Amino acid sequence: MYKQDIFEILSNEKIAKDVYKMVLQGNTEYITAPGQFVNIKLEGRFLRRPISVCDYSDSMLTLIYKVVGVGTEEMSRMTSGERLDVLTGLGNGYDISLSKKPLVIGGGVGVPPLYNLTKRLIEDNQQVTVVLGFNTKDEVFYEEEFRALGANVIVATADGSYGVKGFVTDAMPDDYDYFYTCGPLPMFKAIEGVVKTSGQYSFEERMGCGFGACMGCSCKTKYGSKRICKDGPVLKREEIVW
Repeated sequence: MYKQDIFEILSNEKIAKDVYKMVLQGNTEYITAPGQFVNIKLEGRFLRRPISVCDYSDSMLTLIYKVVGVGTEEMSRMTSGERLDVLTGLGNGYDISLSKKPLVIGGGVGVPPLYNLTKRLIEDNQQVTVVLGFNTKDEVFYEEEFRALGANVIVATADGSYGVKGFVTDAMPDDYDYFYTCGPLPMFKAIEGVVKTSGQYSFEERMGCGFGACMGCSCKTKYGSKRICKDGPVLKREEIVW
């Protein structure tokens, strides 16, 4: 179930290289699970922009996005008081009932949805280790916010300018009973080669409608074709065809 609503921008600030944090006020009742996303309508743009939910409360919505094109560049120039047409409650989100000592792995702009996931896992009294991967030190964000939740946090940078030198797979501990991840496909394939447990992957995919009508983001799974926007973006390890 999704809902279209008008949200007001409360703040919009740069928090890392090309990365912005936008806080909005509006109706979030249709967001029910960590890992869901929203679809934002921008003036003069035909397609909405899908942005993962970083965090939410009864009337507040936090989004973190990277400027990668004209749409997100337009978003980066928006200021408090402006209003946005937002579809909420999209996607299926993570199932947090399958772990007790999970490993949470994020790469780049795949990090934001893992924040609310980690919050929910810790509220469920789970022992969480978070591994965050970036290219360089100036791209690192939300390390301290994850620590403030009570998670054990490890940061890796590809160039070694901060934290562990290398990729997330170079920083992953061995002691976990399940994993959750979000990030680019090459990272997923690397993770798939080393993980020892079941887990859930949240896929980044180009989307048209965002709610399953256009079939533009279909992918093959072991159980038939699924739409990343509606049947995903979270898929379980056991169903994925690499």
